[in-house]
Amino acid sequence: MTSKEQAETAAKALEDAKGADVRIYDARGKSQLADFFVVATGAAAPHLKALAAAVQAALRESGAKAWRTSGDPESGWIALDCIDTVVHVFSPEARAYYALEKLWA
Repeated sequence: MTSKEQAETAAKALEDAKGADVRIYDARGKSQLADFFVVATGAAAPHLKALAAAVQAALRESGAKAWRTSGDPESGWIALDCIDTVVHVFSPEARAYYALEKLWA
């Protein structure tokens, strides 16, 4: 699975699980951390947890996986490190505060 396919799989899982404002950012050549960043917003802590679980399940079904998950739904931010793709799931407040999109604009 390519990093682009990984990002698209994660984004589809987030959309299917009712994640809001799902975006894929192509960071190839701009970041040494990952090729793609996927960002989405969840409504509340249980929704953040469900979104992260949906991404993990979709990646597992496609033969990939999230190597490391960090954060806590109660904190408003969960990050899933899939090596070439990093998925960020935020509460609306955390997404506005951290404004990661500005890094890749």
